[in-house]
Amino acid sequence: MPIFEYKGLISGNRNTRGMVDADNLRAARVKLRSQGIYPTHLVEGRTRSSASEALSKLKLPELRRIPGLDLSLFTSQFATLIGAGIPLVESLSALTEQVDNRGLKTIVGRLRESVNHGTTLADAMAEHPQVFSELYQAMVRAGESAGALELVLLRLSKYIERQMELRNKVISAMMYPLIMIGMSLVVMGVLLVKVIPTIAGLLEDLNQPLPLPTQVIISVSQLVTTWWLPATATLAFLFLAGTRYIQTERGRMAWDSLRLRLPVAGRVVRYVSISRFARTLATLLEGGLNIVLALDIAKKVSANAVIGAAINDAKEAITKGATIAGPLRQSGQFPPMVMHMVAVGEASGELGTMLAKVADTYDELVENSLNRLTALMGPILLIVVALVVVMVIMSTLLPLMNLTAAL
Repeated sequence: MPIFEYKGLISGNRNTRGMVDADNLRAARVKLRSQGIYPTHLVEGRTRSSASEALSKLKLPELRRIPGLDLSLFTSQFATLIGAGIPLVESLSALTEQVDNRGLKTIVGRLRESVNHGTTLADAMAEHPQVFSELYQAMVRAGESAGALELVLLRLSKYIERQMELRNKVISAMMYPLIMIGMSLVVMGVLLVKVIPTIAGLLEDLNQPLPLPTQVIISVSQLVTTWWLPATATLAFLFLAGTRYIQTERGRMAWDSLRLRLPVAGRVVRYVSISRFARTLATLLEGGLNIVLALDIAKKVSANAVIGAAINDAKEAITKGATIAGPLRQSGQFPPMVMHMVAVGEASGELGTMLAKVADTYDELVENSLNRLTALMGPILLIVVALVVVMVIMSTLLPLMNLTAAL
């Protein structure tokens, strides 16, 4: 069915804009008038069966992902409008004018149309899982049922902001090591592909025996320049095969277990997973969701199969009348402090509050661990690059020194 973009007036001579689906232009105009909207501008846009559905079928999330900052701002503005007593449909209409992101503006327009036709807000959001996560949908559904949509939206906005802060901390901390590794690879590539072959030809013309370090460097250079294409193809194949294996349940478990056991980075991975789990579970419980559904969503958000398995055991134990702390403690994946605070929260009936404190604590631990990791990796990478450069220089200078001594 075609979609029409409109601008018009609603009660009180207020401007509004959005989208409406109808069979033709006349039907769209009649539909808008029945909704109390008097269109001043009405044009046909892209149909749902064209570009938007084509992108959906391609399943390329990076082409339709909405930035977290835009989603957080939308959620906060939505909560403000609902708190001011503005009806849901009118709030969504106002948001179509306030949202700057074009993709999100289109989705908000579709939410408005769905809600206006009698669909609940949570069900309307479920039609756009690439934007509104399972956690987001569950929170909104609980807020609608309890009549506390404003409070739920405010909590969601804070949750998204905290998740963005944690993600940005991880990215910022890893930028310097990645840049250093990239520069090291570039330097080594230039030396092996451009510099070494030239020096090797000069040394061969001198008809002098080459020292072992020089022979090793020349062999590596020849290997890189001659076999770079098969080596690249092999690495690409191994990468794709490894990625496919990690997507399986067994492979995911093995990969996540390996990540947790890394000497220094493993601690950061564990802290990030625990922080995400605690923050998500606290947000869901404070939003009114039952503990079983909340644990099921938090398991997915933790983004680690090993920790997720421990959470799943806790969920199954709860259905049998047990507590959360017991199965989590038996898994050995959660530090004693987390277990103590969870147990206290269960006993006092303040589990959500305790989990929020756990998340705040582990956010700080993540930041401190990342700072230490960055401070440690910087000098190590510099030393490695310096050793490689010194080795290459010495391998080229030794034959020249031997030649000078022979003369």
